[in-house]
Amino acid sequence: MSVSKPRMDAAVHQPAGPGSTLRGPERPVAVTFEFFPPGDEAMEQTLWHSMQRLAPLRPRFVSVTYGADGSTRERTHQLVSRVLRETTLTPAPHLTCVGARREAVLEIARDYWRQGVRHIVALRGDAPPGAARYAPHAGGFAHAADLVRGLRDVGDFDISVAAYPEKHPEAASPESDLDALKAKLDAGATRAITQFFFDTSIFLRFRDRCAAAGVRASLVPGILPITRMPQMLQFAARCGATVPDWLQQRFDGLDDDPDTRRLISAAIAIGQVEALVREGVDEFHFYTLNRADLTYAICHALGVRT
Repeated sequence: MSVSKPRMDAAVHQPAGPGSTLRGPERPVAVTFEFFPPGDEAMEQTLWHSMQRLAPLRPRFVSVTYGADGSTRERTHQLVSRVLRETTLTPAPHLTCVGARREAVLEIARDYWRQGVRHIVALRGDAPPGAARYAPHAGGFAHAADLVRGLRDVGDFDISVAAYPEKHPEAASPESDLDALKAKLDAGATRAITQFFFDTSIFLRFRDRCAAAGVRASLVPGILPITRMPQMLQFAARCGATVPDWLQQRFDGLDDDPDTRRLISAAIAIGQVEALVREGVDEFHFYTLNRADLTYAICHALGVRT
């Protein structure tokens, strides 16, 4: 039986309005946060504590993952409904093409619209466990661009899509991957949120390639504060992100020292976002892993404060 959680409204400052930003060190900086549905009671308490901690920073929205293979569907819906009901945060649920027919996905979108949801993160999704490669569901959306077009028929959603600075692992080439991103944006997506990266030059080169290809939509860098190196290496292997040797060496010998790991992780991420701000980046998406402390510290350094 779930334990009743307190409302978080009292902890949240009055929103400054849709798309508002807070003042960074040199220019306005906007932030968004990603959370995933909790799997048990302890994780649920951690998630809601983290949301309560981060809510006063007034993120543009908070995305709620769907499970890349279509899993966690029901828990995603429940979490989005609760965010709408008990907080002043703006939820942006993930929707994928995996595991459902076209009409079933659109009915989920219509239900979100009826609830007042106006932001969606539209993704193709990954192959389910046991499958070698992604294959479109029979009668479903084949690609994220198709999903974006379908969502546009439902309502005037603010739609975010994924971008891969180092190329999607299944893409034939960087050029074809960029073509896929352009197709999603041309279909009506508002912005592209990147997969995480640790070499700032990778993002900057990708941004230059997007600009040269005529991409004018917002390109938002995804930032992953490192909580545990083995977990992060697994994430990186699945999405094709490069982990520099120097980064791994920073965490050598700290398997049983979480306090020092957090200090080093915060320092690395703060250096990363500050370098990006100097290059003109004014919006960041944080993969929080349902933890608040590192993301809060990085935002504080950016000037995003209560």
